[in-house]
Amino acid sequence: MATDEQHQRHSRNGGVHTGHHFLIVAYGVQSHLNPCRVLAHRLARIHGVDGSGPVLATVSLPVSAHRRMFPSSRDVDNKDAASATDGVVSYAPYSNGLDDGSMARDGEARARSRQATFESLSAVVATLAARGRPVTCVVCSMVLPAALDVAREHAIPLAVYWIQPATVLAAYYHYFHGHGHLVASHAADPAYEVSLPGLPRPLRIRDFPSFLVDTTGSELAKVFNEAAGELFERLGDHGCTKVLVNTFDELEPAALAAMKEHLDVFAVGPVIGSSSAEPRIHLFSHAGADVKRYMEWLGAQAVRSVVYVSFGSVWTYSEKQMEEIASGLRRCGRPYLLVVRNDGRQEDVSRSLDDLVQEGLGMVVEWCDQPKVLSHPSVGCFVTHCGWNSTLEAMALGVPVVAAPSLFDQPTNAFLIEEEWASGVRGERNSEGVFTGEELARCVELLMGHGPRAIEIRERVEALKGMAQEAAASGGPAERSLRSFVMAAGSSDEVCRNTPPNLSKSIKSMHAGVDQLALSIGRS
Repeated sequence: MATDEQHQRHSRNGGVHTGHHFLIVAYGVQSHLNPCRVLAHRLARIHGVDGSGPVLATVSLPVSAHRRMFPSSRDVDNKDAASATDGVVSYAPYSNGLDDGSMARDGEARARSRQATFESLSAVVATLAARGRPVTCVVCSMVLPAALDVAREHAIPLAVYWIQPATVLAAYYHYFHGHGHLVASHAADPAYEVSLPGLPRPLRIRDFPSFLVDTTGSELAKVFNEAAGELFERLGDHGCTKVLVNTFDELEPAALAAMKEHLDVFAVGPVIGSSSAEPRIHLFSHAGADVKRYMEWLGAQAVRSVVYVSFGSVWTYSEKQMEEIASGLRRCGRPYLLVVRNDGRQEDVSRSLDDLVQEGLGMVVEWCDQPKVLSHPSVGCFVTHCGWNSTLEAMALGVPVVAAPSLFDQPTNAFLIEEEWASGVRGERNSEGVFTGEELARCVELLMGHGPRAIEIRERVEALKGMAQEAAASGGPAERSLRSFVMAAGSSDEVCRNTPPNLSKSIKSMHAGVDQLALSIGRS
């Protein structure tokens, strides 16, 4: 495999790259960046497809995220369209007009940000072409509207990278293709069951992605749903049908088969960093993290004895929630590793933590290398908000899960964990939305005890681990599917030519949701 630097030298010497070049456009939040970066690495390792030469991959991040990832490029802007490389993949920042990492707070600011993103990404595409590295396919993570516009403006084929499970893709697709009224009319009944075409069992209202069943009148949910509806109309009916999904066939066979009846779906998962060649991105500062200390502590614990608790890198705990987590860990009486970001430690939360730590049963850290922790033999279960990245990591590393879902795709992921895959248990929140200590202890004991269900779950987790490893193996299903996608992208003249009547309005409204979403989504 030729390196990215070699391709760049070839271009600077007057050569034009004639093979595939994928521009992967990501939001500047960790839950998008890691799967996008790993996908880019895997695309760049593909060669010998359709005789078109080596594959190039460029990841485009907002300037604010790019600066966090590459601190030496603090002054970079997208005029340098290949401003950084890790030796395999190029990184070309785009500006959303908010390069300090702030968020647009009103409609006018969001409209300006949308226009800035479109212009900046267009400049990235033009600059790469001028340097002899023309983009042959734009891949956007989930629903990034400006990337859709840029692909159409430059007549470049487009694909969507769905970084959530195929079941969530099916829920959104069918919501906007005939089932929306049924779901919305029963949104206040969490137990109501909805059968979606092709899925093996009904989804209860409580199992749907949270925005689709919002009953709070959330403006964020309203804006996002309106924009998502336009996206799915465009995706299915206007010439853009290729969707890469971060899942694998053995994990979600029915959902994938069902969606392949409507879209060109490629199961390319599990897309998680699996080697030093696919390093994870950490956007949040962890310079003070003492990796040696917590790894040595884990090494001193018995096999499968530690309760690992982490709700994502941007989660902050309320005083009440922290009290309940502390109470639950005391009830368990097991060693624990709890992740709480320093900037999320309000005074009352810090007091709860101090009291807990003084009891000496476990360790509290501000950050940890999650795959490294999950792969340690002393870890017996993972208490998580069950974002999709964390769910896949736990599965691939063979760790049972206590799922405590809240927003976004998390309720669906929890449904899959408990009812489809039997790889964990779902914790229930009380009427105030708090995951109580009593419930935490109950769930942990179900997984780490010696009862028949605990044994069954551990056996199932080991089986899923084997499936995930087989899917991700060299030459395995994920690689074959990705090669099929590259061939399809090269042989297709599929460009989103037509714009639905209200797309411009939809794209502007999408940013109302996206900007707010980035505040809370973080690394899931």
